[in-house]
Amino acid sequence: MKAKRILGIDPGTAIVGWGVIDVVGDRQEVEVVAYGCITTDKGLRDEDRLYAISTDLKELVAAYSPEVAAIEELFYFKNAKTVITVAQARGVIVHTCHELGLDIASYTPLQIKQALTGYGRADKAQMQTQITHTLKLDAVPQPDDTADALAVALCHKSAMRFHEVLGRAS
Repeated sequence: MKAKRILGIDPGTAIVGWGVIDVVGDRQEVEVVAYGCITTDKGLRDEDRLYAISTDLKELVAAYSPEVAAIEELFYFKNAKTVITVAQARGVIVHTCHELGLDIASYTPLQIKQALTGYGRADKAQMQTQITHTLKLDAVPQPDDTADALAVALCHKSAMRFHEVLGRAS
């Protein structure tokens, strides 16, 4: 059975976390392919930062050939300027993934936490412990944005399994 390759993305302007996993076999075992982050220089203009995110994302997709991009949705920010710039970055990420022909799935932080821990209000430490355990990693991926991106990919894996089971039941 061919592996399903998922690119998880945690959007941001300064840091975009990313993680690539393969879902393999009938038991849907997970294998980590790669993870890291895209960073942009805070001294750049917003449009240059957004362009850099798109360019780097295209390189990632070319290097790892995912079939789907699972992207975290935005949650409430206290700072309106922050939410606007992150929303712009998320828009560029969605556009770039669509342009590259990837299927796109979006998940709220609540859905991601629920999928990984069974508890929608899990804290960062609980999430990181679960990511490290599930992916059999020696340490929590750094920075946090990278761990968050792997969580989004794992959430999509759970959603795939759920839809597969529902498909069999109907």
